[in-house]
Amino acid sequence: MWVLLIIVVVLALIVMSLYNGLVVARNKVKNAWSQIDVQLQRRFDLIPNLVETVKGYMEHEKGVLEKVTELRTSWASASTVAEKADLDNQLSSALKTILSVSENYPDLKANQNFSELQEELRNTENKISYARQFYNDSVTMYNNKLEVIPTNIIGSMFNFKASELFKVDSEEARQNVKVNFN
Repeated sequence: MWVLLIIVVVLALIVMSLYNGLVVARNKVKNAWSQIDVQLQRRFDLIPNLVETVKGYMEHEKGVLEKVTELRTSWASASTVAEKADLDNQLSSALKTILSVSENYPDLKANQNFSELQEELRNTENKISYARQFYNDSVTMYNNKLEVIPTNIIGSMFNFKASELFKVDSEEARQNVKVNFN
C-alpha cells in the first residue's frame, strides 16, 4: 500500500513539475511579446515628432508621411502577432524611405531635432531587433517543450498551444529601400 502511495505521489510531483515548466515557458513567451510591443509602441510614439520635423522638407513625399500616420493608427486595432508583425514590416519600410530621402535635404540633416529623433529611432530599432530575437528564442524554447517527451503529453493534457514566431512575411520588407526622384 505504501509503495503504491509513494509511486502516485512521485508521479504527481513529476506531472506538476512538467506542467509548471510549461507555464513558465508560456509566460516567458508572453513577456517577450510584451517587450516587443513596448518597443514598437515607443517607435510609434516617436513617429509624430519625426513626421512633424520632416513635413516641411518633404512636401512631395506626402504619401510616405500619410502612410506612416495610417500605420500608426492601424497599430491600435492589431491584436495578433501576425498583424503586428505585418504593420511593423510596413512601418520599417516607410521609415527607411523617410530616412533615406532625408539624405537629399542638407537642411533637414543639419536640423538638431531631426538628428536627435533619428538617433532615438536608431536606438529603438536596435531594441526592437533584440526584443524580436528574444521573443523568437522564447517561442522556440516553449514550442520545443510542447513537442518533446514527456512535456508534450502534459501539454496536450492541459491544452497548451504552440506560439507563433515573429517573422518577416513580405519580400518587400527584406529589400533595401530605393529612392527615385524621377
